[in-house]
Amino acid sequence: MSAHLVKGDDSVLRNEVLDTLIAQLLGDQDRTLALEEIVIPSPATAVGGDGAGETTGSGSDARSAALAVAINASQTPPFMTDQRVVVVRDVGLITAAEVGPLLEYLDDPLDTTELVLVAGGGALNKKIETAIKSNGEVLAPQATEASDVLARATKDAGLRLTPAAGKAVLDHAGSEAGMVKRIVTTLATIDSDGSPIDVDEVIPYLTDAGSVPVWDLTNAIEKGDTKSALATLNRLLNATSAKQARAMHPLQALAVLVSHYRRLLRLDDPEIRSPEAAAKALGGKTNPNSARFRLKQAQRLGPEGLQRAFEYLANADLDLKGRRAIPEDVVMETLVARLCALENRR
Repeated sequence: MSAHLVKGDDSVLRNEVLDTLIAQLLGDQDRTLALEEIVIPSPATAVGGDGAGETTGSGSDARSAALAVAINASQTPPFMTDQRVVVVRDVGLITAAEVGPLLEYLDDPLDTTELVLVAGGGALNKKIETAIKSNGEVLAPQATEASDVLARATKDAGLRLTPAAGKAVLDHAGSEAGMVKRIVTTLATIDSDGSPIDVDEVIPYLTDAGSVPVWDLTNAIEKGDTKSALATLNRLLNATSAKQARAMHPLQALAVLVSHYRRLLRLDDPEIRSPEAAAKALGGKTNPNSARFRLKQAQRLGPEGLQRAFEYLANADLDLKGRRAIPEDVVMETLVARLCALENRR
């Protein structure tokens, strides 16, 4: 099988299918050598912001150029691997006028290349799906309704939710089945004795959006307030405001947490006993009152807790950079939930 099409309206569920497929195709091959990913640019991306200028052909030129890169990669024999896996995302952006070269390749694909086309960006050209069916397979999420996704995701994760907890998740997610998957993935990271998870335990993970300052995140974690910390994280990663035109990238949020715990590490010293000494250890720019809270947190965590925190941070850094096929927001939600759990183990 040399060509694959991954469909699905929900990007989270679609990406789950894609991640599984890529893992199967790569097997034990070196990902850095065998895998190449290309994204078909949207009009806004292609012309620098609002899509203006698309009529000049610049957007079409950018899409055609990206498609040419993908086809060239597909026609290139593998290097130091048995095969190449070429992933092309947002193929729904390819217009009827631009699809010709792709259809020509699909008519005679290279047998050492696994070409994976991923829907998204717009309505998929029917000729693409027809061509894929002749030389490959079409994949889609097994479950797309929120209730079905909840049942499948909890079963896969080995979780049991009470009826009230399940209803709370579905009421919060509405028609966004992908959100259900994200919530269950986060819940699966929390320590459990196998008993059903009730609504009171689920509610903290049903977050809303809104712009907040970054220190609200570290303050909530310091208090072990999982509900507030996840709500703050969600706002940082998704909300914008007059002062923040763009939402924070997950790596930026991670950097905030790394910086915070590095400061705590500097206070992990039995000689530092007073707020004044803590402020001095932090460089003298922090007032003693603020340093007092940092010192108390460092003392609560202790060497073992700080070591565990840095293990969580390091794993999140690797996952955000592609070690495992986990959505970035789930990586960060898992990290924050674990850091809060550390604060609650006093």
